[in-house]
Amino acid sequence: MNAYWPAPARAAETALFDDTLACEAILPAGFVPGPGTGQPHQAEALLRSLAQVEDLRGEDGAEEKRGELPQLAQRMDAKLDLVLALLGRLVRQSSPGLPALPLRWSVHGVRLELPAGPEPDVHGHGLVRLQPSEWLPDSLELPATVLATASAEGRRWLWLRFADLPPGLEDALERQLFRMHRREVAARRR
Repeated sequence: MNAYWPAPARAAETALFDDTLACEAILPAGFVPGPGTGQPHQAEALLRSLAQVEDLRGEDGAEEKRGELPQLAQRMDAKLDLVLALLGRLVRQSSPGLPALPLRWSVHGVRLELPAGPEPDVHGHGLVRLQPSEWLPDSLELPATVLATASAEGRRWLWLRFADLPPGLEDALERQLFRMHRREVAARRR
């Protein structure tokens, strides 16, 4: 925890991240204050589709698994990877998109480190927009409540608690966080 954070920020950190799996990353993200319900069914569908693709790609030992495939399937898999990367790059160039921000997230909510700007009202509502994968230029939109804000030394943080999520979306979000955590652990081992 950051020593600069006031007591409400430390309490928000505990509420969002203690006793649950949390991941830190730099991902395209943002918060839009105001009324908003998000699209829980679309968010769940996006996370489930992402899980299927990543599970099929076999991130851990992908080269070993690809070696077992016929060469034609390996070439098609490599071409699909290239097409998805190019499509993602084109979408990012043609639309403003979200800025890449340092964040920490769990199934309960997210802490965003934001550039300077107006502080949203504590207990105010809005939408968290978050791109869960670097290669897929689509984002989740989840309703959230501002738990706390803090700023120090030119940095600004925002703690956002997700509204009650449907069980299917909560499960899909937990799976995404677990895959991210597994990749973090694998990267540290290398």
